[in-house]
Amino acid sequence: MATTTPGSAPLAADERLRRWRLVLGGEADGTGHTLRGRDAAIDGALAALYRGAPEEGRGAGRPGRRTAGLGGSAPQVARWLGDIREYFPVTVVQLMQQDAITRLGLDQLLLEPEMLEAVEPDVHLVGTLLSLKHALPETTRESARAVVGKVVAELERRLADRTRATLGGALDRSARVNRPRHRDIDWDRTIRANLKNHLPEHGTVVPERLVGYARAQRAVKKDVILCIDQSGSMAPSVVHSAVFGAVLASMRSLDTRLVVFDTSVVDLTEQLTDPVDVLFATRLGGGTDINRALAYCQSRITRPAETIVVLISDLYEGGIRDEMLKRVAAMKAAGVQFIALLALSDEGAPAYDHAHAAALAALGAPAFACTPDAFPEIMAAAIEKRPIPVPDRGV
Repeated sequence: MATTTPGSAPLAADERLRRWRLVLGGEADGTGHTLRGRDAAIDGALAALYRGAPEEGRGAGRPGRRTAGLGGSAPQVARWLGDIREYFPVTVVQLMQQDAITRLGLDQLLLEPEMLEAVEPDVHLVGTLLSLKHALPETTRESARAVVGKVVAELERRLADRTRATLGGALDRSARVNRPRHRDIDWDRTIRANLKNHLPEHGTVVPERLVGYARAQRAVKKDVILCIDQSGSMAPSVVHSAVFGAVLASMRSLDTRLVVFDTSVVDLTEQLTDPVDVLFATRLGGGTDINRALAYCQSRITRPAETIVVLISDLYEGGIRDEMLKRVAAMKAAGVQFIALLALSDEGAPAYDHAHAAALAALGAPAFACTPDAFPEIMAAAIEKRPIPVPDRGV
């Protein structure tokens, strides 16, 4: 039976063999088809990453790992990166880059400026660079910062405007009052809210309900504390949190604080104007002490009823579990809106501590993974004190 693709005519026998040869690779070649030209180059790029025998001390691979033909020099790896960018779409390139880092141990070659200039920047690469930042030679640091800056700028383009619009609307609605003083009345909304009381014979509307804004509407309305786990597994969440932190800090109605933690706690609020600075101030890896981080956040709360605390962590607690839960319960009892996110990334929930997630849910703070696109609506619900829209995959 002839092979077909959706919406196409049956493939010729030679084309079927060609495709099978590209899929199977040289080690499993039973097709008898010889690749030439661009196909041979594509096959070579794939073979360099996914095919080869273990060779002690050769190339970028670590001892005991399977390595292939990328060789030991950064320029050669840079050429390979350039090849895959020519042959494959960006999403595939990013996946192959991650495979190269994990399978071949190319993290050390990320210290070379030639390679950094060749890579396709993405969130995962940023995480790898941040974990290596203390080992970066002087000649590579500016290149690394440029890569991180490019990813951050792209995330800001994707997320900033929507976040400001969504949260701005939520802040306006939360500030609306139904008993405003005369000079604070929003006449447009008042008229629309009372159209049912229109008296055509008198040419007027009876305003049974006045809608307006409090005089302090330009003051800070909500305090937001982002409490970010900077353990190695949370790297994509750290990147997205830095971007959102900068966006929230740019909104005058929000007083935003960003805290990162492992076994120690660092307040990076003063650097929120530049998310790249925030990221280079983090220290990916190490242990986790959520209780200590929440203790710090709790000490910075001055208006509990107007405060939103967002804990972003996989909940693997290295500190005192019972104290952590007591702090969450105390904050909620005081009126704090508490949100626990297992991840803030496009990849769904990572491995996480199910017992701690269940314990938080029992306190009324369900833990769930959140995509960057869903984060503005979750924050809007917290601002308006509506039920948090927990995705189906939440705990």
